Amino acid sequence: MIKEWDLIESKLDRDYKVFKIKVEQSLSPRTNRIGRFYVIDTNDWVNVVPVTDKGEVVMIKQYRHGSKRVTLEIPGGLVDNESPEKAATRELLEETGYEGDSITYLGCVNPNPAIFNNLCHTYLVQNAKVVSEKNLDDDEDIEVVHVPAGEIPSLIADGTINHALVVLAFHFYFSKGAGVSCGD
Repeated sequence: MIKEWDLIESKLDRDYKVFKIKVEQSLSPRTNRIGRFYVIDTNDWVNVVPVTDKGEVVMIKQYRHGSKRVTLEIPGGLVDNESPEKAATRELLEETGYEGDSITYLGCVNPNPAIFNNLCHTYLVQNAKVVSEKNLDDDEDIEVVHVPAGEIPSLIADGTINHALVVLAFHFYFSKGAGVSCGD
């Protein structure tokens, strides 16, 4: 039976503003040896699936430095000193200028438990509509686009939408919120 490892030591290695790198030593219950691991310590994230009263998903196009490509995604970002639901509402407004009539929790995942210690929460916002201008960070350049919800599966299948957490958010959406709750 697999058992949890005992944490022996955790030290901050580097701080990169939006995440920190920790070096941790943990004791293996199987071998009784200490292993060394690197953990990316960051706040939880949120993703928002905003849908208009016409059944269109409010999506964003933006350049991503990791992939060196313009991606088609949904609004999202870091949870600051707030609940994930408030972060979802804030990120949607900042990145698109949209708000909606209701917000529903669809589920969450651990983005990569091998190296990340955070969760990504997904929310549905219904009857999304423009209420203000975008309020972008200096390092953001975002174009808002509407995509009929029925076209999303083919955009995933052809690789147009290839951000793993966005694909998962749409899984939750099309599964009617069949995601798991990770707690807030």
